[in-house]
Amino acid sequence: MKKIIFDAERMKYRDTGLYHYCLNLGQYLELNADPSRERLHFYTPPGEQHWTRSQTNHLTQSPLHKFLMPSFNGFDIWHATYQNTHYMPMLNKKIKVVLSVHDLNFLYDDKKSAAKKMKYLRYLQGLIDRADAIICISEFSRKDVLQHCDTGNKPLYVIHNGTNLLEKPALTSASYRPRKPFLFSIGVMHRKKNYHVLLPLLKRNNMELLIAGKQEDDGYLSFFQQQSKKLGVQDHVQLLGPVSEPEKSWYFNNCRAFAFPSVSEGFGLPVVEAMSCGKPLFLSGLTALPEIGGDVSFYFNDFNADHMEQVFHVGMQQYKAPGFQQKIIARSLSFNWHKAARKYWEVYRSLY
Repeated sequence: MKKIIFDAERMKYRDTGLYHYCLNLGQYLELNADPSRERLHFYTPPGEQHWTRSQTNHLTQSPLHKFLMPSFNGFDIWHATYQNTHYMPMLNKKIKVVLSVHDLNFLYDDKKSAAKKMKYLRYLQGLIDRADAIICISEFSRKDVLQHCDTGNKPLYVIHNGTNLLEKPALTSASYRPRKPFLFSIGVMHRKKNYHVLLPLLKRNNMELLIAGKQEDDGYLSFFQQQSKKLGVQDHVQLLGPVSEPEKSWYFNNCRAFAFPSVSEGFGLPVVEAMSCGKPLFLSGLTALPEIGGDVSFYFNDFNADHMEQVFHVGMQQYKAPGFQQKIIARSLSFNWHKAARKYWEVYRSLY
């Protein structure tokens, strides 16, 4: 009986992409395990040990493990689900390691010095050196890893994420209810998300802009608010902060369009969520987004207001074409957690 540990340490940060990556992939890995061959265990923080089918297969994460990891004797595979993890069995060489790499976004951050970028790369290289197999969540991320890291002859796979199920859409009495047609976007309020470029669209199209997600970058938040006042659209912008799953589902299902002008994405899970609702998608043409959005999305190739208005106008007209909405939904079905989990199991089993 092979014993695999799925590292869900990142679930201590709720309302993040990595939280939902661990939650969804972990659940579907459990569904696709072969109980006659293998047993799946979860390395999880306290308070996040209730979401699996079995409640007895959790190993409790502790911050002290950063300094001294347990030996984990008797386990065969450790799946590190975060490329900057500080939790990995570095000394117990009997455990094979699978490393997930989501992105190398730090390379595209102009505010990080060259020295800091090199520090991050050296740390990642140390994890790659310990790994026996590497999984990237997009072809874009794979190319970044091959360009900037030495993977030797280790197998390197691309496995796309699935899409979260947007079930039971509902607002509460405390939820913000839009007063007019609205653009929706979701993600941390951070400069790499580039939300401010959407503001001119509000003035020209009589819409609101709703952005859900944590506010992690005070400097960018201040800049965003200044820009909205400068354009006179501050009353048409709502920063929702973290939202519940039913609220998120409601906003996806009821928005006029989904907009995601990010300049740094290893995948872009909200894109697939919007696809599953058949919504018009307006995306940055940078990093992994064209790979995920495919030919059912419309792309901002620069962030000039006139160009973006033209893309939005043409896209909304094209969206009305017969069958286009169904084409969007059909593409979303290719991003499937069952399919992804089966591919992850193939990687694990290749190391037995």
